[in-house]
Amino acid sequence: MKTHTVGVIMNGVTGRMGTNQHLVRSVLAIRRQGGVRVGADLAIVPEPILVGRNADKLHELCARHGVEKCSTDLDNVLGDPAYPVYFDALSTNLRVACVRKAIAAGKHVYCEKPTATSTDEALLLYREAAAAGVKHGVVQDKLWLPGLVKLKSLLDAGFFGRILAVRGEFGYWVFDGFRQTCQRPSWNYRKEEGGSLMLDMFCHWRYVIDNLFGPIGSLVARGSIDVPRRVDERGREFDCTADDSAYGIFALDDGVTIQFNSSWCTRVRRDDLLVLQVDGTEGSAVAGLRECHVQHDSFTPKPVWDPDVEQPINFYANWEKMPNNRAFDNAFKVQWELFLAHVALDAPFRWNLLEGAKGVQLAELGLQSWRERRWVDVPPLA
Repeated sequence: MKTHTVGVIMNGVTGRMGTNQHLVRSVLAIRRQGGVRVGADLAIVPEPILVGRNADKLHELCARHGVEKCSTDLDNVLGDPAYPVYFDALSTNLRVACVRKAIAAGKHVYCEKPTATSTDEALLLYREAAAAGVKHGVVQDKLWLPGLVKLKSLLDAGFFGRILAVRGEFGYWVFDGFRQTCQRPSWNYRKEEGGSLMLDMFCHWRYVIDNLFGPIGSLVARGSIDVPRRVDERGREFDCTADDSAYGIFALDDGVTIQFNSSWCTRVRRDDLLVLQVDGTEGSAVAGLRECHVQHDSFTPKPVWDPDVEQPINFYANWEKMPNNRAFDNAFKVQWELFLAHVALDAPFRWNLLEGAKGVQLAELGLQSWRERRWVDVPPLA
């Protein structure tokens, strides 16, 4: 079998998400399986070099996972033709400058979202990448979650009839650090460092809504800083300046209403950390990260409102769990494989920097709606 090696600069993967999802479960997992198999006689194999500011963390990460190369000199690595791909998992406020450097160096770029903290900057990245003729992509991992893949199959099959509404619940309790250590990076709660739950999650909801349900016409949103003080990684108290809860109502062009509640300040009493319910005239579905349950109109119970008696209906009992009729790989890894095939063989890949800019646009309009306390239109991005 022929091997096509693709050198990948991985910047900012010493953090939890970068290490676990992108390095270990994606790039290194692809290497362990022998590469991305293309046909019977070709495998695309990523060759990573880890880049960051902390040499000790980089060397420890390399030793732990068997990665051969690392560097604290991004400019030098960008000048190395052995690495045609640049991946960015830095905090949001650092991303634009580094991605622009990579584009200027002629690298294909793949990056986490949000791609920027403003729509103008996100569009700048897209336009510079397009002008440079480099390939580009943005992480949109939730599209390959097993639960959402199952939900997409129901949509494609017309299971719902006419869709009436969609409701999403996302989040969990993130400890403030006073009694138990915080399980998310402290920069998430500092606006000046690119933190904002609305900025983060509205970028996710944009590609989920666009790819599953259709274009958004307008929105109204509200955020809040529910926990005003937290403790950072070094044990220092700090004032939170970024929203840790964000609520949005999105009106689609076809009249469907979609609601998303996102919060780091909620305790979970639902099927999963993300639950998405779709209601239609013929049936409903509730999708989590991995599972999806359905209820057709033919076996929907008929409740009667009577608060003076114990509820006679077990509402969970009338839902059916969709089967796992196929193997599901890690969602991040699936998209990595698609991007590597795009770089090496020009295979189709539509989740580019323009799609990333659409996510930033939705977040920016959400922040505007919150600030101005009104509905705002979502114009198309060309």
